[in-house]
Amino acid sequence: MAIQFKVIKECRRTGARIGELITPHGVIKTPVFMPVGTQATVKTMTPEELKDIGAGIILGNTYHLYMRPGHELIRQAGGLHGFMNWDRSILTDSGGFQVFSLGDLRDIKEEGVHFRSHIDGSEHFISPEKAVEIQNALGSDIMMAFDECSPYPCDYTYAKNSLRITTQWAERCLKAHRNTKEQALFGIIQGSVYGDLRRESARQIISLGFPGYAVGGLSVGEPKELMYQMLEETVPLMPDNKPRYLMGVGSPDSLIEGVMRGIDMFDCVLQTRIARNGTTMTSRGRVVIRNAAYAEDFSSLDPECDCYTCKNYSRAYIRHLFKANEILGLRLTTYHNLYFTLRLMDKIREAIEGDFLPEFRDEFFVKYGYQMKNMQH
Repeated sequence: MAIQFKVIKECRRTGARIGELITPHGVIKTPVFMPVGTQATVKTMTPEELKDIGAGIILGNTYHLYMRPGHELIRQAGGLHGFMNWDRSILTDSGGFQVFSLGDLRDIKEEGVHFRSHIDGSEHFISPEKAVEIQNALGSDIMMAFDECSPYPCDYTYAKNSLRITTQWAERCLKAHRNTKEQALFGIIQGSVYGDLRRESARQIISLGFPGYAVGGLSVGEPKELMYQMLEETVPLMPDNKPRYLMGVGSPDSLIEGVMRGIDMFDCVLQTRIARNGTTMTSRGRVVIRNAAYAEDFSSLDPECDCYTCKNYSRAYIRHLFKANEILGLRLTTYHNLYFTLRLMDKIREAIEGDFLPEFRDEFFVKYGYQMKNMQH
């Protein structure tokens, strides 16, 4: 087996769980947030900095790395780990979501997806077999099956057909996987925002016997209440003894709510993307550092944070860096947002351990400025 997973404690009140995910590159405490390194780099961060803030697993993107620099080049470099000098765990997504995002540039067929490159317009084809071949070359610890991600909104017929294709492709991915001893392949559950389709997809994908399962096709524009509802339809059907991964979700409220519904793994570009726009996550909510209000504010970004950025630099200085278009500004805000999120996951695990997760959630939401309406548990 390429990975091992064990649940160490389950919250009696919510179904949240603490676990350990063991890959060929280390032990990861779950629930875990995984920083996204789309093009073999977490934007503005060095691997050493990622280790400093406690990242045990990061993401790479199959579609982008296939387009540039190419999976064969990365294979020659010793896989992604050797290529980017990262000796901890890596998960690669299959490229399904990126191909779906191409819109008019792609054509989905039973055999796979024909698409044009977003870089130079050249024509390409990715099938389930090709997606697995690329990920085998990348050498990630966890690979994702190639799926068809339904857009939101979409009608029931489209979502049902998308589910059917996703199951067929999942079977083909399993057959194509060549490195089962060192790389785990996870299946992806689809079904859009239709509860019966989510349940049907879960049953079909779980019956194939993957070592881990993801909930895909959420956080694509639907209201959060609907996302949580779909998790409540889906997660109870997922095996207790295997990791559960909610793809593309990473806002602090959704991390907490996702954990409370039994999710173990999350990833999102939110932390790094908003950092580059000058928006930071703090214990008191978001701070948009470009705002004039911080021009003479010599306090740290977040008085409750002990990250490198908060220990050494003021809001006024970071605002100046953004106003002057200095790269250091982007680096400092990215470092802080990722640190903030990884510490949040530490606190969530502590709250599960101490059986006070609902109280932690309520207190965090009040401080952060979230509305408490529509929240369950």
